[in-house]
Amino acid sequence: MGNTVIKLIVGLGNSGSKYEQTRHNAGFWFLDSLARDYHAALRPENKFHGEAAKAQIKGNQVWLLKPDTFMNLSGQSIAALSRFYKITPEQILVVHDELDLPPGTARLKRGGGHGGHNGLRDTIEKLGSKEFLRLRIGIGHPGDKSKVHDYVLKQASRVDQAEIDIAIQHAADVIADVVTGELDAAMNRLHSAT
Repeated sequence: MGNTVIKLIVGLGNSGSKYEQTRHNAGFWFLDSLARDYHAALRPENKFHGEAAKAQIKGNQVWLLKPDTFMNLSGQSIAALSRFYKITPEQILVVHDELDLPPGTARLKRGGGHGGHNGLRDTIEKLGSKEFLRLRIGIGHPGDKSKVHDYVLKQASRVDQAEIDIAIQHAADVIADVVTGELDAAMNRLHSAT
């Protein structure tokens, strides 16, 4: 794989004020944080089915994208932008909420399955590849599979939200290394911090 430069960072979530503060929107929260850090103004882009912006990160031009297709159709937006700009799956970082990690934890991962995450499932299907990079932001698990749907669409407790915000900040701190392909360095720093 080598040092692959990231050209597109996608935050997964659901559009609309109803979902804004729900755990499923951890990917959106990260992307909003990144847009603030790099002074990138996200604007609606109909042809990409979402909000997009260009950011300069450590001398690299990177697209930031928030699909507005709702979680289950995230891949439609990602495929539209990546095909238009000829960005390969290996050059994409998808940021999403992760049930299997506790709040306060963030993990980088290359490739793999969707683990039951509908946003990842659609992304894999629409890109025709699993080989994109993922940033998994821990939101914790309700303890019972039957409670997952309601859990991800509810607001986190104040304590959990504070932990999630800290993990997002730690992840944002290593994003320049991720973008320039220094993945091992980014993983070491992030995984020891969260």
